[in-house]
Amino acid sequence: MSPDPTPDLLGGPYTVETIDLDPDDEGAVVAHLVTRPAVGAARGAVLHLHGFADYFFQTEYADWWAERGYAFYGLDLRKYGRSILKHQTPNFVADLREYFPEIDEAWRLITERDGHQRVIGSAHSTGGLTLPLWVNARRVTLAGLVLNSPWFDMQGAWWLRNVGTTVVREVGRRQPKRIIPRTVTGLYTRSLHVEHEGEFDFNLDWKPVESWPVYAGWLRAIRQGHAELHRGLEVGCPALVLSSARSTTPSAMGDDVHRHDIVLDVEQIRRWAPALGRHVTSIGIADARHDVVLSLPDVRKTVYRELDTWVTAYVDSRSAVE
Repeated sequence: MSPDPTPDLLGGPYTVETIDLDPDDEGAVVAHLVTRPAVGAARGAVLHLHGFADYFFQTEYADWWAERGYAFYGLDLRKYGRSILKHQTPNFVADLREYFPEIDEAWRLITERDGHQRVIGSAHSTGGLTLPLWVNARRVTLAGLVLNSPWFDMQGAWWLRNVGTTVVREVGRRQPKRIIPRTVTGLYTRSLHVEHEGEFDFNLDWKPVESWPVYAGWLRAIRQGHAELHRGLEVGCPALVLSSARSTTPSAMGDDVHRHDIVLDVEQIRRWAPALGRHVTSIGIADARHDVVLSLPDVRKTVYRELDTWVTAYVDSRSAVE
């Protein structure tokens, strides 16, 4: 690890530190932990995981937690964002458990080094699959879990998902770096980025308009994660699942791009949300984007109002200042 956190590219008060990990078959591996301190005395912390073709840059979301008294930690997993090294295949792993070491280390830093006794888990999209699997495997005690449009199943007809998964398992095992052909319109990233039709500034080298290639071995890992989730988990804490109210598959930029999930099927998200455990709240946000905290300004107000209601009822009511 780097000896001390350094200023992050997001600017103050954000800092970042490097987590050195064991090398894999491509060579050296690192992750990065970005920290936003709480405003005032900390009542706890939030550990956040990003999605595919993504990294942590959602400062409005982090600032919202900080103003409530929660230190915010955004983890750029191996081969994502700040953690991409030149010799690596961006965003690739062959098993979602490969992410567990950096999540383990982030957890240690948050709870042991920084002394936070109450930690809320937070994750978006693919991270929303990885984090519950880690929680279930490690049996850690969270104060709550917030999932933003988690990827709980493969899109498409049931027969295609079943047949396709069989093919992916075999091809992914034999040829893990084989690229899976797919069509990427770029509409989602364009709807977000300030240089296109959005309002957010982020690094298009790390979150490209055309996304990253999808490899057979990575997709095999995703489907294995889906299967584990579908068998049922127990995250052991109140969980909130936020998603858009509706999905669509547009072919051109328009209002529907800005007010739907155009990445995942929200009906699948709602179907599988109960698989997280015994205490799950699932809310569909009208007119939200795939990343609900990057929705249009009027919709974000609804997102934070729902989040505030849930945190007040299930987390803050049982917490005290550390």
